Amino acid sequence: MTINIEVKDIVTPGQVIAEGDYKAGDGVIKIDKRYYPTIVGTFSYFEKREELRVRPLEGRYYPKVGDFIIGYVEDVKLTSWMVNIRGPYAGVLLASNAVRGRFDPIKDDARRIYDTGEVVRAEIVSFDRTRDPQLTTKDHGLGKLNGGRIIEINPNHIPRLVGRKGSMISMIKKHTESRILVGQNGRVWIKSDTLENEEMAQTAIRQVSREAHVSGLTDRIKLLLEEHSNN
Repeated sequence: MTINIEVKDIVTPGQVIAEGDYKAGDGVIKIDKRYYPTIVGTFSYFEKREELRVRPLEGRYYPKVGDFIIGYVEDVKLTSWMVNIRGPYAGVLLASNAVRGRFDPIKDDARRIYDTGEVVRAEIVSFDRTRDPQLTTKDHGLGKLNGGRIIEINPNHIPRLVGRKGSMISMIKKHTESRILVGQNGRVWIKSDTLENEEMAQTAIRQVSREAHVSGLTDRIKLLLEEHSNN
């Protein structure tokens, strides 16, 4: 068992990063006991689990089944929509995954469901690198997002924004009286009754992303939000 590169090295698809019997984690594929990155990113090795991972470079989102994303409809076809999910692949939303009833492309106009430029919250239901990610908007809480604003942060900072058991994002929602939806692709939708609250939510979210790896972040965000609430 050998690892051919150093931890934190930048790797690219096609490069052999290890040989032997390891666990292939996110961003890594195994072919005949050789391990290759599936994305451009930084290499990580978890010795206890003997797991290889490649994390995408700053700001790059790589789709995974089960992710909830926020995307822009870029193209409308007869029975599907192409959705910008802020990654190397476009998301495909088929009519069968968008409407609960029967969709007839002869009688039904796809643009009446989702049109170009509209914002949708969707779930990635399949992705196997042989075709673009397949999306669904049929489940509760998914579909078109009206009004509000979208901001983009580093997708790698989404876990810090959400916080343990949703603590960080819940705190921001409470103090800004905002509805906030977070996409694993680094897009965040914010909607409030006042422009001031939306802007404060945006400020807090951007600060979380900027200082994601700095200790004491929760206390600083709490102080920022409390000062806003008291004004």
